[in-house]
Amino acid sequence: MSKKLFAEFFGTFWLVLGGCGSAVFAAAIPELGIGYIGVAIAFGLTVVTMAYAVGHISGAHFNPAVTFGLWAAGKFQLKELWAYIIVQVLGAIAAAVIIYIVLVGKTGYTDVGSFAANGYGELSPRGYSLVSALVTEFVMTFFFLLVIIGAVDERAPKGFAPLAIGLALTLIHLISIPVTNTSVNPARSTSQAIFAGGQYLSQLWLFWVAPICGAIVAGWVGKYLFRKV
Repeated sequence: MSKKLFAEFFGTFWLVLGGCGSAVFAAAIPELGIGYIGVAIAFGLTVVTMAYAVGHISGAHFNPAVTFGLWAAGKFQLKELWAYIIVQVLGAIAAAVIIYIVLVGKTGYTDVGSFAANGYGELSPRGYSLVSALVTEFVMTFFFLLVIIGAVDERAPKGFAPLAIGLALTLIHLISIPVTNTSVNPARSTSQAIFAGGQYLSQLWLFWVAPICGAIVAGWVGKYLFRKV
């Protein structure tokens, strides 16, 4: 169990450092910035690389919503659920600390800004409402879990699950960064909201509720869809 928890900690750390770090440091550099597309690819790459590295140890959840979804699908034990979620959140916060330490060393630093945090309304990158954010996060996480459950099914092609899951996360970000800055991961949202503070913290509830609900429903659907006949 300790190896599983270490794997989840480091996997979530890498996801937040790679994904949110790319958004904070590299997205908006004039002429050379990677923009939305680059950030979306960065998130996908974090999952692909760590899923291949430690997926055989912990299952490569790196996300409380994924843990809940796999539990709902009957592919994860309830007794391990909260331990996974705790280390995922801790790994995400540890990565946010590293991002913060690097950010404050920038010449002319004044404040963290949005710090790649998630939000709706005035905090949405393109001004989308609470309802838009709720629907987006629910639906994106629902399909993310369906891809995960299907890709790891024993009847699926072997060895390609990390690629399918990473590409799914990239696509999700391409769709939803303008709406919420893309969460589909409560640990990732929590770590960034802690540093962004203010309204980002007050809106954090949505980025726990919507992804987890979407994941649980996907788990139930996946349990039926991928059941052996």
